[in-house]
Amino acid sequence: MEQKNARLSTPRAAATAGIVFAILMAVAIVLVRIALPGGAGGAGVTVDSGQRSAVQTALALLPFAGIAFLWFIGALREQAGEGEDRFVSTVFLGSGLIFVATLFGSAAAAGTVLEESQQPSSFGHQFAYTLLTTYAMRMAAVCVVTTSTIGRRLGAFPRPLVIFGYLTGLTLLVAGADLPWSELVFPAWALVVSLNILWGQRPAGPRRPDPT
Repeated sequence: MEQKNARLSTPRAAATAGIVFAILMAVAIVLVRIALPGGAGGAGVTVDSGQRSAVQTALALLPFAGIAFLWFIGALREQAGEGEDRFVSTVFLGSGLIFVATLFGSAAAAGTVLEESQQPSSFGHQFAYTLLTTYAMRMAAVCVVTTSTIGRRLGAFPRPLVIFGYLTGLTLLVAGADLPWSELVFPAWALVVSLNILWGQRPAGPRRPDPT
């Protein structure tokens, strides 16, 4: 009975973790984009106290976003169970882990750059920005595509959500740093998937008594 209850709670855990990740990641991206609108091209410019504070807040949020994302993909994988394809699930898990690793790496690099001086070094700025927008987001694209594939094969995702997932993965894979604010489609996708999971876990309405 306890095992059954644990299994039933997995979708809710995945949805909750996905929502937390989506909110934290979106806030962090918005703060960084507003504070450093030039992206990699803004390397070497003077960073005032307001910009520095915004970026530091974003960097403080990223570790929690990464932890929530790990919980999210772990719960999704548990929910898929024995029905998942081993090859696709391995790519899904690997891409998710690499995404979190590159996310943490970019955050650490950006934090180091901010501590240097009021005028961050060009190399450090470029390294942190490229690690996040190029490598982390492309790993996120692979994770989105494989998740959508698993959801389609198991019939867990409705067709519009599968299409949205493939479009999200394509955007992250192709656009990358060339399209500002494109990173926001990733937390948006995670939020939509989480809400879909929660919606699917809503209890059915009370059944009418059988007249016979």
